[in-house]
Amino acid sequence: MSDEMGASVPINGSDRNGYVVDIYPLSSYYFGSKEAIPFKDETLYNRVLRMKSNYDAHGLRTCVEAVLLVELFKHPHLLLLQVRNSIFKLPGGRLRPGESDIYGLKRKLTRKLSLNEDGGEVDWEVGECLGMWWKPDFETLLFPYFPPNVKRPKTYGQIISGVPQLLSKFSFNIIAS
Repeated sequence: MSDEMGASVPINGSDRNGYVVDIYPLSSYYFGSKEAIPFKDETLYNRVLRMKSNYDAHGLRTCVEAVLLVELFKHPHLLLLQVRNSIFKLPGGRLRPGESDIYGLKRKLTRKLSLNEDGGEVDWEVGECLGMWWKPDFETLLFPYFPPNVKRPKTYGQIISGVPQLLSKFSFNIIAS
C-alpha cells in the first residue's frame, strides 16, 4: 500500500551526546474524546482486498506516523491511539499523492488529535525522521531496510516496539510542571 513509514520527534538542540528532546509533563496537555473514525472494512480480508486494489490503482504510497512523548512519574512515555479497545497505534496515516511528509503528518495529527479539524489552535512541531520500514507484501512483517528481492514494496501497520531503539540517540530533558 505504501513504500515507507516514518516517525518524527521534535528536536530542540544538540549536545555532546547527540540531540536533546524536551519532554513536558502529561498534565500540560488536555485530553478529550472525539467521534470514532469509522473503519472502511468489516473484516481483515476486506481490508487486504481494498489495500491490494488501492495499490494496483495508485502504486507506492507513503505513510507517516508521529512519536509523541510526555513525562509521567519522571519517565518518558509514548502516547498511542487506541482503536476498538484492543489495538494501539502511533498517530498518522497515508499521505496524499505529492504531499510532503511534514505537511501530511501535521494534517493527520490535526485530524486525529485536534478538537477542531481546521487545526487553527494547534501548531504541530515536527522534528526529524526516526526511521523507515518496508513491507514486501501485504503480510504483517516489516523490514528496516528495502529487501533486495522486492520490486514493489507494500507497507502498512506500525512499529511501536522499535521506538525505544530509535529514540536511543536522543537525550531527554524532562521539563518540570
